[in-house]
Amino acid sequence: MKKIDPQFARKSAELPMKAPGKAKSSHKSAKVEQPHEHPREGDSSGLSVRTPLRPTGIRVMRDMPWGSHICLFYETKADLLDTNAVYIKAGLDSNEYCVWAISEPITEDEAWAVLRRDIPDLDSRAARGQFEILPGYDWYLKGGEFDSKKITSGWHEKLQFALDKGFDGLRISGNAFWIEHNRWNEFREYEQELDESLEDQPMLVLCTYSLSASRAVDVLDVSRAHQFTVARRRGQWEFLETPELKQAKREIKSLGEALLVLSQPFAGHELLTSRERAVLAQIVRGASSKEAAGWLKVSPRTVEFHRANIMHKLDAKNVADLVRIVVGSFEGSEAGG
Repeated sequence: MKKIDPQFARKSAELPMKAPGKAKSSHKSAKVEQPHEHPREGDSSGLSVRTPLRPTGIRVMRDMPWGSHICLFYETKADLLDTNAVYIKAGLDSNEYCVWAISEPITEDEAWAVLRRDIPDLDSRAARGQFEILPGYDWYLKGGEFDSKKITSGWHEKLQFALDKGFDGLRISGNAFWIEHNRWNEFREYEQELDESLEDQPMLVLCTYSLSASRAVDVLDVSRAHQFTVARRRGQWEFLETPELKQAKREIKSLGEALLVLSQPFAGHELLTSRERAVLAQIVRGASSKEAAGWLKVSPRTVEFHRANIMHKLDAKNVADLVRIVVGSFEGSEAGG
């Protein structure tokens, strides 16, 4: 198991989920057929085209993008209750529909009590249909049967209900009691299935696990099925840094360097639109068309279209030449300064 670093306090919301790949050279001419998906030139360049961030209420995580799948290992009942109180409050204050699926070691009365402590208007919000508490056993093991597809589908039905009611999205918290019920393998598969279903959906999911009931192998399994993993031990926060997160940090560094380059003038920079600049940032950092498309929320064909136009405007023969034009101008300005 990776060492937990209690000093970690980075802003996790900014971390991307996909690692960079090698750049693919393009030899297409600028006369590329216009893709069906027309980019909107009114969009701002860079990271603003990414998914909007949502406040989690969790101090070590702060804001996170829609689709985030968060894991919390807790030591005490108070750790579990207090974390959910700030998490649910942040969702209610952000016009989200919030659902808390509870199970041991807490009762429904305890859940309501801690929420009322921190959210004075909780009852009125619940009466307006913005919040509900679900009995975990009934939700996950209805009729004594575990059906991962049915559970995942149920969450998405609640998302549609939330959107129909005018809420921005759905915020979920669910406590795992599976380790003690010989259903760990089934639940692990469910977590993976749920994680995949969250992509591009206005949903935040917090899954909570007892540290005392978790074996080392369980911690590893859970971490792999979530995007972010933290631990709260008697009120103190710790962060479990997975290999995926380390790769994400490298991704941020690479993108930051590319954006720094683009902040400097280079030959022909004034000819590029805001969307072309966003695509160029991806090219400079070494992203493939598919990876750039994932970042910018467009199709790979749209990225190819913009790349061809950029190469035409900057009179670049290929991608390597394009990078040389941009990076060379940056290095030249540094040397001159």
